[in-house]
This record gives sequence, structure tokens and C-alpha cells, in this order.
Amino acid sequence: MREIVAVPLTREAFAPFGDVIEVSAAATRYMINGGNTERFHDLASLAPGPDGRVIVSIFRGQPRPIPFEITMMERHPLGSQAFMPLSGRPYLVVVAQATGTPDAADLAAFLAGPGQGVNYAPGVWHHPLLALEEISDFLVLDRAGPNPNCEEIDLASPARVFL
Repeated sequence: MREIVAVPLTREAFAPFGDVIEVSAAATRYMINGGNTERFHDLASLAPGPDGRVIVSIFRGQPRPIPFEITMMERHPLGSQAFMPLSGRPYLVVVAQATGTPDAADLAAFLAGPGQGVNYAPGVWHHPLLALEEISDFLVLDRAGPNPNCEEIDLASPARVFL
């Protein structure tokens, strides 16, 4: 079984899979609302895909034990999917490139901090929500539309993720 150690989530390391959503010096920023609010602008490229629309949901994730065994992955081929934590806790992100069908050797794992969200680009393979520590809520920007937008696969051999 492949063992993966999760690395800290950074904009640069996650770029092949999508966007990191966070308050950072790298973001375009400007003051709005009469100088009372700082806007961190255009942090993710949301893609609803053909005939789709962006919807807003809240997902409530049960905590996962670490190490955690990865036996399946999913992807959304028609649109992006963004997660922003609301509960102030870290969480785990496991991804693979959008090309082909991934196996354990293709997986990358990231430890996201409490103020970091992720936006999976269309077609990027990822494990479903991996909350840590306690039940955690996430604001999710997702695609709704007329065609199915979720594919799931079982990995030929599992991987185990450690922090």
C-alpha cells in the first residue's frame, strides 16, 4: 500500500489541481464600502460548465481518522467545485490530475489550514470531503445543471494518508 504524507496546502503546489482560496499577500486587494472593508478579489475560477449554474450549499463533514485509507476518488467533469471551511479547523485534501484514471501512485495529499479553501478545476480527481478533528461545516460552490456531473472510481490498490 502506498503511503502519502500530506504537505501544507500552498497556491503553487495546488495549481495543477485548481485554486487555493485564502487571504494572502498574493491576492488582488482593494478597499471597498467607504474604506471599511478589504476585498480579496477573484480568488478562484468558478466554472459551471455548459448549461450549468453555480449553486451554494453547506456540507457538514464527519471527522476522519488519521492515517486514512484512500480507496476511491471522484471528479466533476462539467464544472468546478469549491470548498471553504466554516468551522475553523484544518482538513485534508487528496487529489490527482484530471487526465486518465488515477491509481495510488498518482495521488497527492495536502493539509489545508482553517482559513484555506480549495477550488477543484473541472475534471480533477479528488477524494470527497475529509474533515479532521471534529464535525466541520464547509461552504460549497458547485455546479447544478441538466447533465450528471459526478464520476466515482475505486482505486485498484489503496493508499494511506498521514499527517
